Amino acid sequence: MPEAASAAATRATIGDSEFDRDTAVRRRAPGVYDIDLSAGWTIINAVNGGYLLAVLGRALGDALPHPDPFTVSAHYLTASRPGPALVRTETVRAGRTLSTGQASLFQFDDEGNEVERIRVLASYGDLDALPDDVRTSAAPPAIPPVDQCFGPEDGPAPVEGSSAIADRLMLKLDPATLGWALGQPSGRGEMRAWFGLADGRDADPLSLLLAVDALPPTAFELGLTGWVPTVELTVHVRCRPAPGPLRISVTTRNLAGGFLEEDAEVWDSADRLVAQSRQLARVRLG
Repeated sequence: MPEAASAAATRATIGDSEFDRDTAVRRRAPGVYDIDLSAGWTIINAVNGGYLLAVLGRALGDALPHPDPFTVSAHYLTASRPGPALVRTETVRAGRTLSTGQASLFQFDDEGNEVERIRVLASYGDLDALPDDVRTSAAPPAIPPVDQCFGPEDGPAPVEGSSAIADRLMLKLDPATLGWALGQPSGRGEMRAWFGLADGRDADPLSLLLAVDALPPTAFELGLTGWVPTVELTVHVRCRPAPGPLRISVTTRNLAGGFLEEDAEVWDSADRLVAQSRQLARVRLG
């Protein structure tokens, strides 16, 4: 019991965690922000796409009159690297219940030329103002208890050098989707896991943008290996998540021409579907 009380006392809170510090943007001018992209959210040498989406989401939350992301669509143009970056935002429309904006993140190449890394179009609103009426046929994924699931610490990294982001996550994968780690991929293109931040910070709408892109690629369960870069990612945030760990289910049904789609659902501790996403990703075919 004393150990549990101590752990609870040291849990990070929303606004005061590593995730918040590493996604914090500094306003240079109206709609223009500086940030140092942290090496702590990398896979191999590239910055994770969900982390980048959270960075741009934070900048848009400051620039737009509404607080919460409702839908965010991103195109990943070039791979981002840790280090200085510039975010430019533009308000497209500001309505009574929704505001829409766009944002781009830029870095500089070795010659000092500005290179656009990611471009986003997003609509923001107020999640707390939405009606409580829910009519759904969706159901939470069936995942074994956390203590019966496995995390990155239980085995070797699936991609050499990919452990930086794993150190910042509480990720426990369903054993039924871990065949790839044992050299026996199921071929079903499914990944399920418990998810949280390693410092105990509870989820909020901004961290949901990270959560949808934080699991190992479903391509691993299709028998493929290596980097699976995101080409396009659209996230729908449906409600503010309740405290506690999230459950994430990601599936793919079609790999063709070296590209696959991934559909993700994120469920909170109150059994509510709090976020959905679809992304198109590129895979390396053997």
